[in-house]
Amino acid sequence: MSTTTPAPGGTGPAVLVRGARILGGEAADLLLSGGRIADVGPDLSGAPAARGAEVVDATGLVALPGLVDLHTHLREPGREDAETVESGTRAAARGGFTAVHAMANTDPVADTAGVVEQVRRLGEEAGWVDVHPVGAVTVGLAGQQLAELGAMADSAARVRVFSDDGKCVWDAVLMRRALEYVRAFDGVIAQHAQEPRLTEDAQMNEGEVSALLGLRGWPSVAEEAIIARDVLLASHVGSRLHVCHVSTKGSVEIIRWAKERGFPVTAEVTPHHLLLTDELVRDYDPVFKVNPPLRTQADVEALREGLADGTIDVVATDHAPHPAEDKDCEWAAAAMGMTGLETALSVVQHTMVETGLLDWAGVAQRMSTAPARIGRLEAQGRPLAAGEPANLVLLDPAARWTVDPAAMATAGRNSPFRGRELPGAVVATFLRGRATVRDGALVEPAGTAR
Repeated sequence: MSTTTPAPGGTGPAVLVRGARILGGEAADLLLSGGRIADVGPDLSGAPAARGAEVVDATGLVALPGLVDLHTHLREPGREDAETVESGTRAAARGGFTAVHAMANTDPVADTAGVVEQVRRLGEEAGWVDVHPVGAVTVGLAGQQLAELGAMADSAARVRVFSDDGKCVWDAVLMRRALEYVRAFDGVIAQHAQEPRLTEDAQMNEGEVSALLGLRGWPSVAEEAIIARDVLLASHVGSRLHVCHVSTKGSVEIIRWAKERGFPVTAEVTPHHLLLTDELVRDYDPVFKVNPPLRTQADVEALREGLADGTIDVVATDHAPHPAEDKDCEWAAAAMGMTGLETALSVVQHTMVETGLLDWAGVAQRMSTAPARIGRLEAQGRPLAAGEPANLVLLDPAARWTVDPAAMATAGRNSPFRGRELPGAVVATFLRGRATVRDGALVEPAGTAR
């Protein structure tokens, strides 16, 4: 059972996608009809079901299952000056996503059935991607009392992922209770691993650059200590733990150790932690201020290796838009966070595919199949095969483009990749057979006026 009612889709005419390289392999046609993939084959143009179908020329394009993001900040309700569900899901569609998990640090916090149902409803009304609300672990993200986990799980939103992201569930007893609670309905606790006492007033990664700049350092051990504690708790309880935005070499080693012992743990890495380092902070540009902070080149290499060998399961964007005034200020006062939905696939191509660490099938596993499995989304992350939901993205791997935040669909302009040339461009995105993006541009749903 899907954890939300599907957004509108699948009601348009049949679509024949011609000559796409499925998972980067041999070219084939895909026939989309009734919200599903009706057929896959080398030449479907003569098939009776293809008569009258709209034809999409996908020659040279790579076809992947629609991307699924486990970690998106849509800001609504409460911070519509930074992002709305409408603008954030437009950005997701442009990035090749067909489903996102909306994090709980809204205002009010998504710690009740009422708030998660509101977020779900806003996603359905927007119709660009499936929006799956993440429920808070604790009331108000305060780390004192468990939120209404069972009520959110039983609500119309059917929440299965719970996180206080932005804050750590630092109390070991509370974390144990949360893990025990969600085990009853196959939920998962997604932990923001940050020991608060070790990161008080921290501004950037603790190391040579922080010492040179005179900024209070954020030690790697603050992340690693929480991960070490929590993988042991998850094993003891027998419940699922997911580690958000892993950023250090030591964290990768701890997670690898836990997985070798069969502990029920999964982990994610962000695109920006796969590419950027703390050297970028030397100019005090607040666009590079993020939680967890940008680390060293050695950490970047370890994260790439961990993603390649499966220690890290998922690429998740941690898309965190902010209004201009929260970023265009001095470093110490600036908000932490970066946008990422519209650049994620390109950054992964650059850091993992072009380096030979992953092929396109591996990208599909880490950006679609695995996040859908962790989030328990049965209708997403499915193979591009006959009978499956027609959720897919077409990517031109030969394209190059220069990141211009002003041209993005997200309301946030705080992209760390601004001015950078990246490979790969999303040409089309299909949500249950309906094009949400064609020729790189958003396609308004029929009969709407936005």
